[in-house]
Amino acid sequence: MEPIVALRLTIVKFTKILKMRTLFRFYHVLPLVVLYVFIGSDLVDRAIGNQKFDVDSYIVVDLHSKKILSAREINKKRQVASLTKIATAVVVLDWAKASGADLGQNIIIPQSALSIGGPNQLKLRPGDQVSIRDALYCSVLGSNNWTAEALAYHVGKDLLVRGGKNGDPVKEFVKHMNALAIENGSKYTKFINPHGMDHQRKTPYSTASDVARLTIYAMGKAAFSFICSQAERKVSIVSIGGRKEFIVKNTNKVLNVDGIDGVKTGLTSRAGPCLVVTAAKQPIVSELADGNKQVTPRRLVVVVLGASDRFGAARSLLLRGWQKFETWNRSGRQIRDRAELLSMSKE
Repeated sequence: MEPIVALRLTIVKFTKILKMRTLFRFYHVLPLVVLYVFIGSDLVDRAIGNQKFDVDSYIVVDLHSKKILSAREINKKRQVASLTKIATAVVVLDWAKASGADLGQNIIIPQSALSIGGPNQLKLRPGDQVSIRDALYCSVLGSNNWTAEALAYHVGKDLLVRGGKNGDPVKEFVKHMNALAIENGSKYTKFINPHGMDHQRKTPYSTASDVARLTIYAMGKAAFSFICSQAERKVSIVSIGGRKEFIVKNTNKVLNVDGIDGVKTGLTSRAGPCLVVTAAKQPIVSELADGNKQVTPRRLVVVVLGASDRFGAARSLLLRGWQKFETWNRSGRQIRDRAELLSMSKE
């Protein structure tokens, strides 16, 4: 047989084999395609949901317009663990601005910290000293309960003095936490302490919608948005043995992923894994009919409460949130019902 003829026969046989394999793959996949078409995409969506959205409650909201992009059980009362410290930090920052307090001044770890329970990452003891600024970093980044208690005690004591009152400084501080929540439209929140521990007799609670409201308010403060965006921070503790320095790392494992630049983690046995993240994209600049330019800022807030995989769920919700935001923005940003917006005012 001529070499060229033999080569042609080989190519023909090889082509037939490829066609048979391709045909086999097609009929192997075809039942799945038919199943999807006839049953519908809901089954697939639920499968994805079981894997990535095993969350008790969540909300995705545009920070600027307050448009709710995705939601589940957003008004369900539940424990939110250390997400509580968002309110703690904001009350401290509001107090510091109003009173002119120096964030560099030292505060003392109070005796009441002994009754908190939970981890004591820095091995703090009553009487130890830390600056207000470092206590904020410890509380927000490292989720430290003792420094949150110290902030509440110090600020609460000052508030009592300024108000000419006597009482428990921490309880006074918590009153201001609850007042802050109400001022920002929260309807289903009751803080009991400044750290979010929920193992004692009285149980604090909040909701995904209320946590989103507090986050939106908090992110409007440059100091808070800067603190929660940091991956780590060197802090100093003054104790009987002298000054010690520690590196406090942010517990938010998805910080700087997908544009995420905050906000806070939370975890207790009652609350389960909780997380708030926020991310921004470049503003949309469009030209109007009159020649002027319109700038549309873009920042989303995602709250997940009771998630089996809080970091994976938050990232997935954020991705879908951006998709929904772009669709809504292209369609003219229509609002057909007030329920589509997250109210930030007292009613």
